[in-house]
Amino acid sequence: MIPVSPRNLLQHELIGLDATVVDSTNICSIGISGRIIDETRNTLVISKMGSKKIIPKETSLFRFTLPGGIQVEVDGVRIIGGPENRIKGRKGVE
Repeated sequence: MIPVSPRNLLQHELIGLDATVVDSTNICSIGISGRIIDETRNTLVISKMGSKKIIPKETSLFRFTLPGGIQVEVDGVRIIGGPENRIKGRKGVE
C-alpha cells in the first residue's frame, strides 16, 4: 500500500489517522480531536480516551495529522461518500 501523503489523502484510508475538527456549523464540535476509528458516507467517528464523537463531514473542516507529523486541512465536503468510493477515484489535496 502506498503511504498516505497530502497528495493522496483523499484516496487513502482515513481510519487510524489523528484528526481535529477545526471548524463546524456545530460549535460544540470545534476542537474535538483524536483518532479516527470509523467512517461512513457522511460521518467520521473520532475517539479519544474512550469517548467516541460522530462528526458530520458536510459541515466540518478537519485537520488530519499524517505520519511524520504533516498536517493537512480538508473541507469535509471533499470526503463525503463511502470510503470505498472515495478511495477509487478522487484526486488528492494539493
